[in-house]
Amino acid sequence: MNAPARQNKFAAIISKPGKPELARVVPELVEWLHTHKYQVVVDPETEAYATGVDVLPREQISSRPLSFVVVLGGDGTLLSAARAVAKAGIPVLGVNLGSLGFLTEVPLRDLYTTLQEIEEGCCQAETRSMVHCEIIRKGSCVARYDALNDIVVGKATIARLNHCDVYIDQVFVSSYQADSLIVSTPTGSTAYSLAAGGPILMPSVDAFVITPVSAHSLTHRPLVVRDTAQIEIVVKTGEDEAYLSVDGQIGMPMFDGDRVHCRKSEHHVQLLHTHGTFFDVLRAKLKWGQR
Repeated sequence: MNAPARQNKFAAIISKPGKPELARVVPELVEWLHTHKYQVVVDPETEAYATGVDVLPREQISSRPLSFVVVLGGDGTLLSAARAVAKAGIPVLGVNLGSLGFLTEVPLRDLYTTLQEIEEGCCQAETRSMVHCEIIRKGSCVARYDALNDIVVGKATIARLNHCDVYIDQVFVSSYQADSLIVSTPTGSTAYSLAAGGPILMPSVDAFVITPVSAHSLTHRPLVVRDTAQIEIVVKTGEDEAYLSVDGQIGMPMFDGDRVHCRKSEHHVQLLHTHGTFFDVLRAKLKWGQR
C-alpha cells in the first residue's frame, strides 16, 4: 500500500463574522483545499465552521508558509487580512459575500474556478502599495502603522473642526480646518477619499492623495503628490483630542502638537485576480455606463 501524499502546501481562510453563507461555504472550501493537498489555517472568526484545521489569530497567520489567503467577506475584512500578511508577501484572494467590494472582486460563484486557476498558475497577483505612518509625540515615536487604504486624522468630537498643518518634504503647504484629513493610497482612492470628493487613481499610479473632508475653506481641494514624498501632518487641537484612524479599523487618540509622518511603506499587498481590469471593477461597482 502506498503511503498517503504528504501535505506540504498551506492556505489560510479569513472570514467576516456573522455572514450566514459561511456555514455552507467554509466546509466546502476546506474540503477543496484538503483535496488539493493544502494544510489549512483559519482565523478565530472562521473556526466555528471548519474542522481539521489549525486556528491562529489574524496577526499570526503569516507565521505559516502560506501559498495564499482566501478572504470571505467584504473590503473591510480584506483590509484587515492584507495588513496581517503584507510583511510576508502572501497573496490574498478576496471573495465577495454581498458587499460593495472594490477589493473583494471575485464573486462566490467563481471561487472554485479561480482556485483552480491558482493551482494551474494562471492567476496573476497585482501589487498594491501601502502607506506607512509614524506618530511622533514630544520628540518620540509612539506608534507605527501600515495601511492599504488610508490614514485619517479626524476630530474626536462632533461639534468642532479638526485643525492641522501639512508639510510636503518639509515644505509648508497649508493649515487645514476640516472634519478630517485623509492621506490615501491609489487603492484607497475609491474609499473614504472618493466619498469626500477625491479623484480616482489607477492602482499602478505612484502617488498619494491628500483629501480634506468638509473643509472650512472652499479653496482647500484634494491634492495629489508623488509617493516618494514625505507627508507631515501637525495636529493643532488645543485642549481637545483628535483621532488617528488606519484603514477605518484601528487607531489612537491624537493630541496637540502630535506629528504624523506618512511615506510609502516598504511592504506591498499582493491581490490575486484572474479576469477583467480596474475599469471593469469601476463600471460594475459604480454603475458607470448603465442606463
